[in-house]
Amino acid sequence: MSKTLIRGAKVLGGDPQDVLIDGAVVEAVGRNLPAEGAEVVEADGKVLLPGLVDLHTHLREPGREDSETVLTGTRAAASGGYTNVFAMANTFPVADTAGVVEQVWRLGQESGYCDVQPIGAVTVGLEGAKLAELGAMHESAAGVTVFSDDGKCVHDAVIMRRALEYVKAFDGVVAQHAQEPRLTEGAQMNEGVVSAELGLGGWPAVAEESVIARDVLLAEHVGSRVHICHLSTAGSVEIVRWAKSRGIDVTAEVTPHHLLLTDELVRSYNPVYKVNPPLRTERDVMALREALADGTIDIVATDHAPHPHEDKDCEWAAAAMGMVGLETALSVVQETMVDTGLLDWAGVADRMSFKPAQIGQATGHGRPVSAGEPANLTLVESAYRGQVDPAGFASRSRNTPYEGRELPGRVTHTWLRGKATLVDGKLT
Repeated sequence: MSKTLIRGAKVLGGDPQDVLIDGAVVEAVGRNLPAEGAEVVEADGKVLLPGLVDLHTHLREPGREDSETVLTGTRAAASGGYTNVFAMANTFPVADTAGVVEQVWRLGQESGYCDVQPIGAVTVGLEGAKLAELGAMHESAAGVTVFSDDGKCVHDAVIMRRALEYVKAFDGVVAQHAQEPRLTEGAQMNEGVVSAELGLGGWPAVAEESVIARDVLLAEHVGSRVHICHLSTAGSVEIVRWAKSRGIDVTAEVTPHHLLLTDELVRSYNPVYKVNPPLRTERDVMALREALADGTIDIVATDHAPHPHEDKDCEWAAAAMGMVGLETALSVVQETMVDTGLLDWAGVADRMSFKPAQIGQATGHGRPVSAGEPANLTLVESAYRGQVDPAGFASRSRNTPYEGRELPGRVTHTWLRGKATLVDGKLT
């Protein structure tokens, strides 16, 4: 059937309505829409959102297919309610040429579960010494608009300035991994009381904040766009808030895990909690939540970072940094923002669909749930609560910090241009 009727859904958390999908677009939204000729999905008061958009995903392909592939990563994305993800450039080879970004883009097209927009590297090989082929990647079939050396900071101010100047020509954006490398040599976790007690190398907040301060000033000087990846400290929030008050074109993201978890968990020495930037303090967590609520932080991005078992099942110092997040992100946001009253579902749609699509220029995504718009949609059973079981993940990796933890909400259906990719919690 080319038509689907979603009956009785709370669109963006509002009063129940029917949504009729015809082919790849939404035909109508209203009450008591006719079901003739349509497959009917009984929403029963579930929340209907526009398809989620993740501006920060690691799909690992090419080069680390043991941890994730574009296919497995997009299946994980569909399971989590995502219809569009931006794939980071730290692959092997690095996505610093038109050829590599086109390869990732075509693999995304072939997967059919989620649109994939490659992010291009800022510098050749992520080495921070020479600008990559930014123009060629933008003009390629992949149409790259976001550039990042994520995993490494563009620490040279001259290189960062040149990148901002270059992308300004086509309204691109540089997404900065804010980490001053000389301040984090040997760092293992957040610098503070816990790191001192555990004897682990401290990762000071100033290592993040100093780079953000420099880069918002560079963006102001150049008149270009800068995006701050995985912002994690209360001080970083204040710098971004100040920059926005000056009219600087800066946007920022926060990860679900930085909205919920703190450095106290590192006392277990369980490497599942080792991440970059590190888990911070309860004060930081509260500041991040408030900043996401008031719009200082623009979006939630997963920083989905899959690793094979052997890279995490080892001693803390040797373990890789990162957590998977695509399949749990919406539940964590519900737990930390919706169920606490800091955001309503319309606010979730704004932070997890509308704004990330706008920042990354994701055509056809982050659109209102209304007649004539692309049918990229996510249906959420917000009343559900259950334990996280990574054995059921679609991702190839299982490095989740939430195993066994009870979280609210689950995605039951996802539609990509009218085609169901997830039905009753199962991938099609």
